[in-house]
Amino acid sequence: MKLYGYFRSSAAFRVRIALNLKQLSYENAFIHLRRGDQRQSEYLAVNPQGLVPALETDGHLLIQSLPIIEYLDEVYPEPPLVPSDPAGRARVRALAAIVACDIHPINNLRVLRYLLRPLGHEQAAVESWYNHWIETGFAGLERLLAADKATGRFCHGDIPGLADIALVPQVVNAERYNLEMSPYPTIRRIHEACMELDAFAAAHPLRQPDYEE
Repeated sequence: MKLYGYFRSSAAFRVRIALNLKQLSYENAFIHLRRGDQRQSEYLAVNPQGLVPALETDGHLLIQSLPIIEYLDEVYPEPPLVPSDPAGRARVRALAAIVACDIHPINNLRVLRYLLRPLGHEQAAVESWYNHWIETGFAGLERLLAADKATGRFCHGDIPGLADIALVPQVVNAERYNLEMSPYPTIRRIHEACMELDAFAAAHPLRQPDYEE
């Protein structure tokens, strides 16, 4: 397997966690998003979107983090990342989508750069934008997790899965932008439980070979 990623990419972070949980080895191909590697012809031949992650495996080229993770879960079913029952699968996918579809897309690097440069907003305004959308998303997510008996040590029961894989990178981003996390005790508790596991800790941006300040 070859994973095209960037240490700070939340989406690549998710796939690293999934690969680690499945105990799958992979080769890194580093795409430096701040230098514009994603816009080079070599990488556009891999992923015409110019986004990370992309995963080469079994003769396939896969893109988009959640479909990549679902592929890995189907091909390598142990340990499972989604529940076996339809209602449980729907819940876990919905929790993951809150992060991956509602919070993250409007806070990723290309959006922040567009706010800064073509639109001319100050850095403080961009940071306010960033935290506003995390706060909005986390408020609803906290209520959903805290109120549901299906929540256990992790987002769904006592085994980490797809929802936790989506959540942890977003919490790491919130910490990087100094978001006050005290309003989200369930999210904090789950994040702490995840980070006690090597699969999550080893996937952290600070531990990647391409990490830089």
